[in-house]
Amino acid sequence: MEGVVIQVKQKKGCEDLPLPAYMSSGAAGMDLYADVRDAVTIEPGQITLISAGIYISIPAGYEAQIRPRSGLALKHGIGMVNSPGTIDADYRGLINLILINFGQQPYVLRRGARIAQMVVNRVIRAEWQAVEELDPTARADGGFGHTGV
Repeated sequence: MEGVVIQVKQKKGCEDLPLPAYMSSGAAGMDLYADVRDAVTIEPGQITLISAGIYISIPAGYEAQIRPRSGLALKHGIGMVNSPGTIDADYRGLINLILINFGQQPYVLRRGARIAQMVVNRVIRAEWQAVEELDPTARADGGFGHTGV
């Protein structure tokens, strides 16, 4: 399996939180942890910005995608508004997560809770080539749902 080294700096006061970590040998995503001092209640329908307590330096040619945790989504309806969120290689700010409660009940978020996962990917940069016509395909311009009829 290919690897990449990513520098990480913990926010002051977050030394008690674990660094992002893979929870199994086959995991694609690393868990991120809630940097909240006191418990935070996320009401149904509420959008909340939560710090992960880290800054990272992703090497050029890579990105990090931030995704919801499936267990939180299934059990409590907790997701992310901009899913997946992208962290670009040149971003050096605090990693924050835009959480939303899609559930029916308030959700109480406590310090150190695993709240999202981060997947590191290679980035391929596209170049546009303007043409008069595109190459034909069997699908052509068939849009939403046309293959399910």
